[in-house]
Amino acid sequence: MAGVVLRDLAKRFGETRVIEGLDLEIHDGEFMVLVGPSGCGKSTALRMIAGLEEVSGGEILIGGRVVNDVPPKDRDIAMVFQSYALYPHMTVRENLEFGLRIRKTPQAEVDRLVTEAAQVLGIDALLHRKPKELSGGQRQRVALGRAIVRKPSVFLFDEPLSNLDAKLRVQMRAEIKKLQARLGVTTIYVTHDQIEAMTMGNRIAVLNAGKLQQVGAPLELYERPANLFVAAFIGSPPMNFFKARLERGGIAAAGFSLPVPAALRAAAAARDGAAVTVGIRPENVVELGRTPRGESARIPVTVDIAEPLGDEVIVHARAGEDPVVFRQAPHAIPAIGDQLEVQVELDHLHLFDAETQRRL
Repeated sequence: MAGVVLRDLAKRFGETRVIEGLDLEIHDGEFMVLVGPSGCGKSTALRMIAGLEEVSGGEILIGGRVVNDVPPKDRDIAMVFQSYALYPHMTVRENLEFGLRIRKTPQAEVDRLVTEAAQVLGIDALLHRKPKELSGGQRQRVALGRAIVRKPSVFLFDEPLSNLDAKLRVQMRAEIKKLQARLGVTTIYVTHDQIEAMTMGNRIAVLNAGKLQQVGAPLELYERPANLFVAAFIGSPPMNFFKARLERGGIAAAGFSLPVPAALRAAAAARDGAAVTVGIRPENVVELGRTPRGESARIPVTVDIAEPLGDEVIVHARAGEDPVVFRQAPHAIPAIGDQLEVQVELDHLHLFDAETQRRL
């Protein structure tokens, strides 16, 4: 096994900077997820680790060895792509064996490794089939098996579940997570889906426009986002935001005001009069009749739409001119245009500097 270190990593295509100054350490045996919107550079970073893209600047270390100029076949990595990239004319067994045969692995060892991988992934009954005879989930398992038989030091996954339907994605992400825990192989997983990132990673690295925004455990990013981008990207439904100003110990927004919670008073006092963005997650906006956690304040909202989901209702409303989303019990679904009051749990407020977008 091996850790992976990115030092001041950069990638440029002509004058276009795709990644700039990326510093990241992935520990031996860790499941690290790179997440961000399309075009943020996460797949490019993965391809540079794999050796499929040249490095424009900085260093990549795998197992303590700088691999910038090492060809992909000598990096001891295995990559699983978004497209399954299976050979259509080969059976499942032949697909699993192919990489081992290229490396002139003895036949007895090939048989052992293929049998072991097929049993781990539950595809041992499919070894005689060709890819066209498999479902999407089965094809993805074969792609995983082809990586497993290599017994590499590092697994690289480039959005491997994007082609699957929603139900199968949930099943496969659980299987990949269990598989990684069983094998203990250092894994770097790229996705644009923050739910995948939250449920799979030991740690998550959030990228935007080629720059690292924050690295941390899933709950750390969720509860203490470093800036406005991370706060907006992590969480479903996403965090609510209100433009406001700090005024004499309070938060003045368009259409309502809130007291500053105790935990933020020191930071707010030093910025009296400053413009801020207030963040509050949907689960911390509580309908009347439910008991809020800790100190709370009421704000009026106007309902735009309600989405019943069976066990709960997602309500989209407006507080002043700002949209606000919250969850409520399904016993009474509000109608469009209803005027309501909701309770904001003040201990869960987030304040961001309006100019720098950094967390206060």
